[in-house]
Amino acid sequence: MKPIDLWLLAWRGLTRRPVRTLLTTLGITVAVASMVIFLSLGEGIRKVFTDQMSGIGPDIQVSLSGLSQGISVQPNVPESLVDDLQKLAPTLNIQSVTPVYMSLRGSLDPSQNTILYGIPAATGIQAIFPNIRAAQGRVLSPGDEQQPVAVVGAKAADNMHLTLGSKLNLNRRESVKVVGVLADDSGLVDNMIFLPLKTIQRAEAAQGRLSMVAVKLNDAHEARSVADTISKRLNVEAQTQGDFLSFLDKTMKISDAVRFGISLISLIVGGLAVANTVMMGVFERTREFGTLRAMGARPAFVQALVLSESLLLSLVGGVGGVVLGLVGIWGVNAYTRNLADIDAAALTPRLVLLALGISLLLGLLSGLLPARHASRMAVTEALGRV
Repeated sequence: MKPIDLWLLAWRGLTRRPVRTLLTTLGITVAVASMVIFLSLGEGIRKVFTDQMSGIGPDIQVSLSGLSQGISVQPNVPESLVDDLQKLAPTLNIQSVTPVYMSLRGSLDPSQNTILYGIPAATGIQAIFPNIRAAQGRVLSPGDEQQPVAVVGAKAADNMHLTLGSKLNLNRRESVKVVGVLADDSGLVDNMIFLPLKTIQRAEAAQGRLSMVAVKLNDAHEARSVADTISKRLNVEAQTQGDFLSFLDKTMKISDAVRFGISLISLIVGGLAVANTVMMGVFERTREFGTLRAMGARPAFVQALVLSESLLLSLVGGVGGVVLGLVGIWGVNAYTRNLADIDAAALTPRLVLLALGISLLLGLLSGLLPARHASRMAVTEALGRV
């Protein structure tokens, strides 16, 4: 018998029990869709950082806490580190040294969360983020140092209802005036609020302290060797963009493993449903299998038929899961695009292949026991059952 005939027989066997087959398929679809959505978050976030962090920001970030201790924006870096780095500039081919103060502004409303980013007004925002531009008003200028002014990212302005001339309260005593709103094409910067360094230090009573120091090189390819030299000479942590992306990738892989583990529970339940459906079909079609054996069908053929039914059931559920997962990803991205102007989930080719591969593996494992049972039926016993 041709392989196509085997699959047609398997399809007919499944369609004889349409309700049971439909419910089992839906179970697999939901299980696969949940896995696709969970894992797509890792793919999307990884893609966002890879696309938006490469080519922007400093070549080296110098702080007292490295990535291995967790990413921190606490102002624990003394301003004297800036002078130390400037002394090394001629020998290490350093183009610029920029002190940075960062503060997380949290809220019960996620849309109100933002990052306050303080830099010297004389240096300007473009020293670290060269591609940004103002859509309204202006960016920071040298005369803004110690002045109560701010430049707001497009998404932060929209979420916090800020426009040119708006007042932003930093605390009960300190407020700043919005003098610029950035264009809506700056990625992660869209959720930042830029202030003069001395202004934010004064507002948070952190004079003389920084979160990190940003270092720009004349040749970005030397970042790794320069970072190692800075770490050794000044006893600090110096990370490159490559370090950050590598750390992010490792973190996302751990996160992917956790999400896959959660999805595995629903996948196991889906596999048991497939096994139950196929096994019940075997018991209900005992006489049919007996007749096939009496007509000369080998046990291997009966086993292949049952496995084909299981694989077909899982494949249809897997395809449905990918489609349903795509709808879920669209919903997630609609929310995160409105919240932070990013697509937090992405359906990549490797994720599609993983979903379909797991579906087929699920079908194969679920069909082994029913197929073994069907192939071992005695012909006389099978034909004798009513």
